[in-house]
Amino acid sequence: MTRRAALVAAALLVAGAGLADPVQASDLSDKGTRPSAAADGPALRVDATTGRHAIDPHIYGINFAEEALAKELRLPVRRWGGNATTRYNYKLDAYNAGSDWYFENLYYENGTAQLPDGSEADKFVDQNRRTGTDTILTVPMVGSTTAARNAACGFSIAKYGPQKGSDAQWRPDCGNGVKSDDTNVTGNDPADTSVAAGPEFTKGWVEYLNRAYGSADAGGVRFYNLDNEPDLWFTTHRDVHPAGAGYDEIRDSTYATAAAIKEADPGAQTLGPVGWGLNSLIYSGLDQKTCNEKGGDCWSNPPDRAAHGGQQFAPWYLQQMKAYEQSHGRRILDYFDNHIYPQQSGVSSGNDDPATQELRLRSTRQLWDPTYVDESWINQPVQYIPRMRSLVNENYPGTKLAITEYNWGALDHIDGALAQADVLGIFGREDLDLATLWSPPKSTDPGAYAFRMFRNYDGNGGAFGDTAVQAASADQEKLSVYAAERDSDHALTVMVVNKTTGDLTAPVSVTGRTGLAGSAQVYRYGQDDVTSIKHLADQPLTDGGFTTTFPAYSITEYVLPAGSSEAKPPTAPGTPTATAVGSDRATLSWAASTAGSSPVASYQVYSGDPAGTPPVATVNAPATSATVTGLSPSTTYTFRVVAKDTAGRSSPPSATVRLTTAAAPAATCTVDYRVSNDWGSGFTATVTLTNKGPALNGWQLGFSLAGGQKVTQGWNGTWSQSGTQVTVKDAGWNAALATGASTTIGFNGTYTGTNPAPGNYTLNGKSCTVPGTAAAAHIAPLTGHDPGTRAVRGHATR
Repeated sequence: MTRRAALVAAALLVAGAGLADPVQASDLSDKGTRPSAAADGPALRVDATTGRHAIDPHIYGINFAEEALAKELRLPVRRWGGNATTRYNYKLDAYNAGSDWYFENLYYENGTAQLPDGSEADKFVDQNRRTGTDTILTVPMVGSTTAARNAACGFSIAKYGPQKGSDAQWRPDCGNGVKSDDTNVTGNDPADTSVAAGPEFTKGWVEYLNRAYGSADAGGVRFYNLDNEPDLWFTTHRDVHPAGAGYDEIRDSTYATAAAIKEADPGAQTLGPVGWGLNSLIYSGLDQKTCNEKGGDCWSNPPDRAAHGGQQFAPWYLQQMKAYEQSHGRRILDYFDNHIYPQQSGVSSGNDDPATQELRLRSTRQLWDPTYVDESWINQPVQYIPRMRSLVNENYPGTKLAITEYNWGALDHIDGALAQADVLGIFGREDLDLATLWSPPKSTDPGAYAFRMFRNYDGNGGAFGDTAVQAASADQEKLSVYAAERDSDHALTVMVVNKTTGDLTAPVSVTGRTGLAGSAQVYRYGQDDVTSIKHLADQPLTDGGFTTTFPAYSITEYVLPAGSSEAKPPTAPGTPTATAVGSDRATLSWAASTAGSSPVASYQVYSGDPAGTPPVATVNAPATSATVTGLSPSTTYTFRVVAKDTAGRSSPPSATVRLTTAAAPAATCTVDYRVSNDWGSGFTATVTLTNKGPALNGWQLGFSLAGGQKVTQGWNGTWSQSGTQVTVKDAGWNAALATGASTTIGFNGTYTGTNPAPGNYTLNGKSCTVPGTAAAAHIAPLTGHDPGTRAVRGHATR
């Protein structure tokens, strides 16, 4: 690129990252304030037999990572994204910076004779191929691309009058599009900088990439982002798209652009709608712009939403993508992608005073914790990843989850590294499918060491495991813990993050492993030396566990070798057969698995992909049959069975059996049971009871818990439990239930092992039917808020 463009690009990256000067260990404010003796820390528990699911390595991605760091980390995916990619013209190797830099056209100095060969985008793909990294390229949906390799800008001062800001040093005529009275310049000509570019433009680019690098399935570009934060085009690219993008525009543009990509490369994967943050799940760009201008109750009843059945944007969007597949027989959206930047004051921007450090380290809870109320203008529980999963499962099942921009700030400081490690652990535990950090840390930054702890802790490719297992802390704000088994050698890796400024001594129990060696390897990164990961003395194991002290502000990884590197899982169970098929249940039977290195412990029945959905029934070996309950009448299901051995290893799934349930009998009541959150050792659930019989004035609901769960708290009724049997009596105010009327009750519970749905529901002693148990957690919709000037988006405060 030109020196001018290079300086602008560097400025954009630095402004985006919000980084301060690197902090050395001797500079840390907490250095030397550590208590003289370690305090008691929370107990940590790892169970290798439960919570098992594959960790997709694409969660360890980074936007624009440098080649040396990408090679060292064996970086799984690298993204070409951000506002400057929305109008990138692959034919000219030029782009418009949008609001990031005075709406200026900029271009790269890669020669023009052979373009598009040798463009900056090509160089991006070339690097990824050298490091074995998958590529995400952002393609335009805004309707425009950069018109020429020139110095044009969207808001010329000579053409549109005086403006409050300008690129005084480099292009003094290029303004910021804001007049002296603080109103935006309007009526500018988009042709000053850009030309129209529709789906055919994108299709041409994908076809070119196929010729240059092969198709996605042949090692070419794998992923395509469907533009970048289109719900903010009205501000980031308002010189060409001053209107907010509404529900219909995003649907129609996605249909056209994603279909064009799939036509050019059927194996390519698409990611959308790529919103800027939490409000992107609630509002269209049109509603965000409208309510920014109107204020007041607009945020609670925005007009674009009202015109689309009152649905929030994300569920509506996913339903539209599902409708396309049903109509055309082809999926065009592969990943549900939405960005997240912590909205708590100073966190994402990199502030690093002691109060912000504490806030940064506890704010990672917004990714999963239903009890954490976001400490910002959001002011409600976020549960970001479970929320995204709930939206997908309820509106377009089978869609994967992606977060292609996030940043918890302070990557140049140890507390930023701790937050980054915590986030990566959460991504793996919560079964996210893809994530890319914005923007890249320097290879010497503490934030880079957080990635090394997961991807290359020993400098020789030592990595955190590939299959997540259950890991829980009695207090995750102090010590967070994550665990996974490595596929290559079956070693169990355990990551512990001490997020406090004091040393903590805590017990670590490890269950579900056989043949463990007598000690674990130990690797640590922390405030005492922010320049390297230390390989410490092995940790002796007693019955597979240990008690140790975790230093303040540290990340510690334990590698517990398996008893044998030749350990084998059980064989696949036989093909199931179905008997006693009723309206809400069916009995499945299968031939037993042959044990591998360890005895078969249990069988799990799945109605979805075993890698990404919970089992619907579990039985202990040697039993080879199970009754699946909670099915819907007159519905077709597909089931398969997986065996699990005593070491926690899973077999390949059996062949499938397909069945259709009987029609529903007349019922006096129906029950809808939903888990709203499950954190590995406890859960929150609701039960919606609908009376199908004569009107009631007083009721008592009974059900049985099949997995040893314990009710710890209940509401909207009087709760009691005896063994596995739970009884709920009405709360008085909800005693009257007319025919067809419903009431919802809820409870918190604890469990160990699996958490199957309850069964055997009765209302006043008569059986209830269960029309269907939610396959995944349902999370109540968010309440929309006006972010005002407080919203943090891409490290810029608007």
